[in-house]
Amino acid sequence: MSESAREARESVTVVFTWEAKPGMETEFERWAHGIETEAAAFVGHQGVTWLRPEEDGPRRYHAVVRFAGTADLDRWMASPQRAAWQDRVRPYARSVRPKLTTTGLETWFDVPGLPVRPPARWKMSLMTIVAVYPFALLYDGLVAEYFRSWPLPLRTLVFPIVLAPLLTYAVMPFLSRALRRWLYPES
Repeated sequence: MSESAREARESVTVVFTWEAKPGMETEFERWAHGIETEAAAFVGHQGVTWLRPEEDGPRRYHAVVRFAGTADLDRWMASPQRAAWQDRVRPYARSVRPKLTTTGLETWFDVPGLPVRPPARWKMSLMTIVAVYPFALLYDGLVAEYFRSWPLPLRTLVFPIVLAPLLTYAVMPFLSRALRRWLYPES
């Protein structure tokens, strides 16, 4: 499969950040609901997660937008509907950062502070190997023997069922904080 075909099939996540103007939070939230509804009508749209501002911090809203592939995202980004919604938000808020786009393992990495560029893919791959290897070794050496009588598909399923949540919620966030300077040298 070609690189462009593979990229077109990978789901993609984009993070947008806006800062609402003082006293315009309600209007901004109405706008956010409207653009979310408009985006949901586009092929490949997989949802939006809104992160609201902290009470004592800046009035920054983050939208984590998911599409089935880069081609679907590109259609939305270039659409006249999106352009019209971008024009409507100007009285209420301003964009504070360029968007952050991720396509894979980047979403495992705990981005410190405000959105920044994801780490280089080779760094993410190396860190993932460092994270997975000890658990694979422990599983094969201590746990796998207890499942030898199970059918291959079931005994193979045990490892990812345990490993995926462990990596997602504990190991990768810990490693991304511990190796922050290496992963994000510009932050």
